[in-house]
Amino acid sequence: MLSINMTGARDHLVIALNGEVDASNSVELDEVIQEALSGSTQKILVDGRNLEYISSAGLGVFMSYLEDFREKEVAFVIFGLNDKVMNVFHILGLDQLIRIKNTQEEAEESLYDA
Repeated sequence: MLSINMTGARDHLVIALNGEVDASNSVELDEVIQEALSGSTQKILVDGRNLEYISSAGLGVFMSYLEDFREKEVAFVIFGLNDKVMNVFHILGLDQLIRIKNTQEEAEESLYDA
């Protein structure tokens, strides 16, 4: 089960993921990111503090937007992943392609890094 909450905070969007992202619900995540990109925001944070599991389908959603983020100059940062989920990103090398921070404060600060 997955719930997604998108909120505006100062000059960025926060997409909070609660539960598990798998093939059955990765389309929901895709739609939320697509909606975020269609707006005028240049900064997106993904709150992974309550993300319990992510499948290859969920990872694929993030991967499919990397080029869009680059082209539209959108700062994209994930934060708060538990060790199990972080390990999946690390094993696949996605931690080299996606900025991942431990806390929301670190993630917000990194939005302004060059």
